[in-house]
Amino acid sequence: MNIPKQIEEQAAQLRETLNEHNYYYYVLDAPRLPDSEYDRLMRELQTLEAQYPKLMTADSPTQRVGAAPLSAFAEVVHARPMLSLNNAFEADELDDFDKRVRERLEVEKIEYVAELKLDGLAVSLRYENGLLVKAATRGDGSRGEDVTQNVKTIEAIPLRLRGEDYPPVLEVRGEVFMPKSGFEKLNRQQTAKGEKTFANPRNAAAGSLRQLDSRITARRPLTFLSYAVGVVEGAELPGSHYEILQRLQVWGFPISVQMLVVQGVQGCLEYYQDILTQREALPFEIDGVVYKVNRLDQQETLGFVSRAPRWAIAHKFPAQEALTQLLDIDVQVGRTGALTPVARLAPINVGGVTVTNATLHNQDEIDRKDVRVGDTVIVRRAGDVIPEVVRVLPEKRPENSQPFVLPEHCPVCGSDVTRVEDEAVARCTGGLFCPAQRKEALQHFASRRAMEIEGLGEKRVEQLIADELVENLADIYTLSHEQWAGLEGMGKKSADKMMKAIEKSKSTTLARFLYALGIREVGESTARLLAQQFGDLEKLMSATRRELKKIPDIGPVAAKSIVTFFQQPHNREVIQRLQDLGLHWPQNESPVATAQTLSGKTFVLTGTLNGMTRDDAKARLQALGAKVSNSVSKKTDYVVAGEKAGSKLEKARTLGINVIDEAGLLGLLQNAPAN
Repeated sequence: MNIPKQIEEQAAQLRETLNEHNYYYYVLDAPRLPDSEYDRLMRELQTLEAQYPKLMTADSPTQRVGAAPLSAFAEVVHARPMLSLNNAFEADELDDFDKRVRERLEVEKIEYVAELKLDGLAVSLRYENGLLVKAATRGDGSRGEDVTQNVKTIEAIPLRLRGEDYPPVLEVRGEVFMPKSGFEKLNRQQTAKGEKTFANPRNAAAGSLRQLDSRITARRPLTFLSYAVGVVEGAELPGSHYEILQRLQVWGFPISVQMLVVQGVQGCLEYYQDILTQREALPFEIDGVVYKVNRLDQQETLGFVSRAPRWAIAHKFPAQEALTQLLDIDVQVGRTGALTPVARLAPINVGGVTVTNATLHNQDEIDRKDVRVGDTVIVRRAGDVIPEVVRVLPEKRPENSQPFVLPEHCPVCGSDVTRVEDEAVARCTGGLFCPAQRKEALQHFASRRAMEIEGLGEKRVEQLIADELVENLADIYTLSHEQWAGLEGMGKKSADKMMKAIEKSKSTTLARFLYALGIREVGESTARLLAQQFGDLEKLMSATRRELKKIPDIGPVAAKSIVTFFQQPHNREVIQRLQDLGLHWPQNESPVATAQTLSGKTFVLTGTLNGMTRDDAKARLQALGAKVSNSVSKKTDYVVAGEKAGSKLEKARTLGINVIDEAGLLGLLQNAPAN
């Protein structure tokens, strides 16, 4: 398709405007466009590129969304090694470094460039004729991993250099990192999805950059600061490190605004103290500062030793640690039943804050560090992170000390404490009764896929608990109209609706009820499977681990969780009370006898269905023995495509997988039981 010249010019102008905005936003921190206008221009460019694919260029800002997953990272050999730095922890060590530099250069005073030591992941970026062609991690210094696709998703990194005076070949080195705000947001998202959270911003940045699927990297809040150059061909760069970084900024790279040229060791120490006072207020994590001899000719004279340059050193911040005595160990029970041991400490000032408590994480950590009551311990506090016990001084341990072991019964409700094999966390099993888990249990019980009590969300649950109106799940069904109407923001009409929703929820299915109980390892699919197999709650509550493990897809961990849950007297009491208050479901109507006509088949649902919800379709497919997956792969047998089906449909066509519409699905489901 021939592209009209006017359209080509329009796309080129859009690319230039958007890239210019990225430069002012990420490099100069001085945006020139409101976000809404930027989004409008981006959509306009995306529309043109979709209509005329040949318009799409490697440096288009639309290419930051990520590409198809890789099977593995390719190895990259660094043309010039990416060296590590030697460390200084005390002023004396810095003095020694400065003295060695001055003696080798035979000068009285050295001009240094002082920079922040970012806590992220070092990368190398290679540009040829102004275009980003290769990005690699530091690796072992000699060899790294090719992360080009992932790096291209980071908006702070230019896909094409600005201006025209850049070298034909330019390698830029810098740090990929995650700002504190982005790290906190990412962990909140991970928690909401029930996925693993990251320990700190550095781990989050490293994990995000090393995703085989660059579309995941594109969704992570990564950014970049440049701090050096590597290979340069075809042009001469300025004669000082500081001038080179200024030139990099002109070409489109962000540099640290805290960077400073200082004179001699005294200038370095003043910079160190200034940054140390700013450390907590910085929007990203740092673990020290770096000093580099500014003049390149002096750097060349100094050369290298082993795997580090003689002309640079990292001045690390001291760990925020102090010595105190561990007076006692308390055990806290979290909202999901997790038991967390907490050290009660003799008050100690750490980093300007008085610390009396510190986390001990879990039993494995206590055993690894051999922490005991009465021990003298080193406590670390870094920023707003919860203080932790780093290690014990065994030589100061009292003679009568005993190893600490988590209790076998919940300190809050007395239920059994269990720990799944290969998991670090021990948990209370009294989920229906334990006050510590009350809020979480109530919210889950009332949720749409459980008992579906409309209107009983997080805010209402918090009100019920604050007003001490409920002690366990069953109390929801005993509250009067007057009590509901008395809650802040309710009133008579809202109370009427709540009472009707609660009454409606009494008629349910065994599968929904089992899911609503919040048994660990029992999601919707497992709850439905249990209902199919047993058809009767009493039979299930009496089942042994051996019986449960005979059921397909019920493993030893799930079997243990189910048995342990129903063994708790408190849980049984709440279940009986719920039934006494009118909760019911069809008895002995197990659909297990339904012909498993789709056994062994894997389905993926995409798009909107008109005659049923996707949850309904999933339930009916599973009732016929099918597996329903969230992602399309070569193992997928059918993709059910509703209206506005997206990328899953395209992938299915690419892989040659059977695609059926809603009518085709209904044909397969003709023997499925009603939901």
